[in-house]
Amino acid sequence: MKLPIYNLDGEKTGKTINLKPEVFGVKLNEALIQEAVVAQEASKRRPVAHTKTRSERRGGGIKPWKQKGTGRARAGSRRSPLWRKGGVIFGPRSNRNFAKKINKKARAKAILMVLSDRVKSGDMIILEKMELPAAKTKKMALLLTKFPLKAKSLILLAEKNENAQRAGRNLPTLLVSSAQSLNVVQLLRYQSILMPKEAVAMIEKTYGGRAEQGRVTSNE
Repeated sequence: MKLPIYNLDGEKTGKTINLKPEVFGVKLNEALIQEAVVAQEASKRRPVAHTKTRSERRGGGIKPWKQKGTGRARAGSRRSPLWRKGGVIFGPRSNRNFAKKINKKARAKAILMVLSDRVKSGDMIILEKMELPAAKTKKMALLLTKFPLKAKSLILLAEKNENAQRAGRNLPTLLVSSAQSLNVVQLLRYQSILMPKEAVAMIEKTYGGRAEQGRVTSNE
């Protein structure tokens, strides 16, 4: 599986890069991707609603009236769940855990499925290098116009690039991230992916064993 390599002017360099099929050629399984998305979103969920039980309510330590002889139902505390302003039985608690478990291999497989789908649809662009002369938003916006990108774009970097990260953070339709911190939700949210060939090697090393160096070939 080969993809052409582009320069920052949006032109083909005449070189291609061989993509590992076990990383960028994985068959799509929508059910597994959904499972990974649900697990990721559920792990971020933080409960807000919190009710108090009768033991957490203030007061209620004295018996409202004597046990017998009043004609009323017996009561032991004003904070009984049966009373107004009493505790709540089985109400929502702030210590709830909504996290859902998913195996590491399943999560990694879902990531590779989305990456493979981007390759198949032609929405992955490989760059010779990702170097901006200055950390200017205008420079980054101009760079994006040179490629056939969709509504939202994701730039994956193999190493820290201060200029690219600062230049892209003010663009609402762009995210500059690391190839080491991939997640399914992020890949699904951004329809087009740009990354230098070093990022490809990093992804293949992380998800497909040791990546071969110097796998770039020339068509010239």
